[in-house]
Parts: sequence; C-alpha cells; structure tokens
Amino acid sequence: MRVSRKARGWLGGLGIALAALAAAAPAARADDARVRISRQPGFVYLPMVLAERHGLIEKHAKAAGLGDVTVEWMNLTSGAAGNDALLSGNLDIVDSGSTNMLLMNDRTRGDVKGLTGVGATPMLLLTRNPDVKTLKDFTSKDKIALPSVKVSSQAVLLQIAAKKTFGPGEATRLDPLTVQLGHPDAIAALSSPHNEVNSHFSLPPFQQRELQDPAIHAVLNSYEMVGEPVSNAILYARTGWFSRNPKLAAAIVAAIDEANAAIAKDPLQAAKDYVASTNEKTPPEQLVAMMKEPGTVFSTTPYGIMLQARHFHEMKTIRTEPKDWKDYFFPIVHGLPGR
Repeated sequence: MRVSRKARGWLGGLGIALAALAAAAPAARADDARVRISRQPGFVYLPMVLAERHGLIEKHAKAAGLGDVTVEWMNLTSGAAGNDALLSGNLDIVDSGSTNMLLMNDRTRGDVKGLTGVGATPMLLLTRNPDVKTLKDFTSKDKIALPSVKVSSQAVLLQIAAKKTFGPGEATRLDPLTVQLGHPDAIAALSSPHNEVNSHFSLPPFQQRELQDPAIHAVLNSYEMVGEPVSNAILYARTGWFSRNPKLAAAIVAAIDEANAAIAKDPLQAAKDYVASTNEKTPPEQLVAMMKEPGTVFSTTPYGIMLQARHFHEMKTIRTEPKDWKDYFFPIVHGLPGR
C-alpha cells in the first residue's frame, strides 16, 4: 500500500511526538517502591534488627536498580497478628516462626510461602513451680505461656515433646495448660508468685533474663529435645507480592545474608547494635554468649521445616502431606541446604 507524502509527514510527526512523550515519562518500576515488614521481640530476630539499623534492604534495593525503596516496620507481638495483617493487605512480609508460615500456606492453598530463613535459637520451657522437674510433673494448677497457643513454634515443640514423653496420641496432653502471652508479658507473669501463669516456653534473651531468678528453672531445651536447629524466625509473603517484586525479594534476602555475615565477623558489635536498637537490658557480652549456644544459627537457610510440617499433618492441622521443604518456600532459597 502506498502512503501519500502528506500522510507520511503526519505519521512522522506523530512518531516524534510519541518518542518525546516516552522520553519525558518516568521509567516504569518492576517492583514496589515500598515494603511493609513486621518485627517481633526476641534475639532470634537479630538479623532483622541489623537490617533495619543499617538500612541494608534499602542498600541492596538501590544496588538492584530499584532506586529509593521505603521500608516500613510494624511492631507485633505474635505471628497470629502478622498473619491477620498479611491477609488483610496491611503487611507485605511477616517475620515469625516457621509454624505460622506452614499454617498460612495450607489455609491459602499455597498462596503464602517462605521468603528466607532468619535465625534459629534453642527455646527453654521454664517454670517457677519447684515440683515440676519434667513434663510429667505439670498438673492442672500450672499455666504455660506461649506466644500463640497450638500454632507457635513453642506450642508445636511442646506437642512433639509431649508425644515423646507420654506416647503416641498424647501430643495435646499439655495444651489445656497453655495460654497466649507475648514474651515481655510472660516475663512479668513468671516473675510474680501470685500470677496463675507460672511457666513460660521462652526465647532468647528473655529466657536468660528469667533464669537470673533463682526460683525459676528449665524443664525442657528444644534443641536438646529435637537434636537439630529449628528456624523460629523466618520471613514469608504472599505469592502475588513475590511475583510483583522479584528484585526487591532478592534484595531482602541479600540484606539478611549481609546481616548474618556481620554477626559472624563481629558478634560483639552486632550485640551492641541490638542493644542500641531495642533498648535491651542484657549486656552485649551475654548476648554474644547466647550466639555461641548449641542450636543457635543465624542463616537464610530454613531449618526444621519438615519436622514441624509432618507434625502439623499428623495432627490434621494442615491437609496436604509434606513432601519437600522447598514446597513451602519461594525458589529464591531453593539452592540452600534447608530441611
């Protein structure tokens, strides 16, 4: 088809105009300019504290070509609250124990998955009841504080321990004794001899602080009971967010990796940064000692996922039979030696 000279002139002008508009328009972003992340109290979240304090997510986002990314941090005291905020669209990424992610993965039919591991620390079941030496000594007069009943890492490990102690079919034997309390509130309850809550399945640094009271002693160590680290801090998100934010997701994982490297290189400085950021009362030297305890790992590798998933399936808490830990995580960490 032949085009007249007049038409060619008109088309040429239109092309110049469109090119000018394209040049004037801002470059399209492949990822969001803002990410909202929850944070909870506890030393296991040390990499997250360092990432916030030193702007590591912003740093890696900028290096990935995303420009200035705003990171908003939301204070929460339980993974259950984080899950509610995630489903309501008020949060993009939850930092919590892996059990909360497993529960959400099942309830959303795979729409929620793990983004990266953060850390694993041993958790101690503490009590001020002098008559309680083992799980068999707990009675209806005792109350055990957990961050979330039935679904928190502590609740699941308590069920696994009960099954080992009392036999098959007895996993929920101690569940009627559990109550939901955030760790700071549980410390206050445990320190009061008149509070009905006389036990607490705790977390560093709270458990070390509680053990300074001679009336409080440990009944169970999660690492000794399981025999391997269990990630009680991971990040997880919805698949829509991950698909929309491939570079930002990678930047977040890189930020946690950098924080973990800083912890390994200079644990005392990392501990000082933690104290400065959280107003934690534990001396940095004691925090360094916690880092060296068996079962403490700061890593993007997820640990203990299948242990908890199999227990959830056995309890019919999740419907789908667990096959591989990678089924619960985005591909960004599939190359790591998770389990």
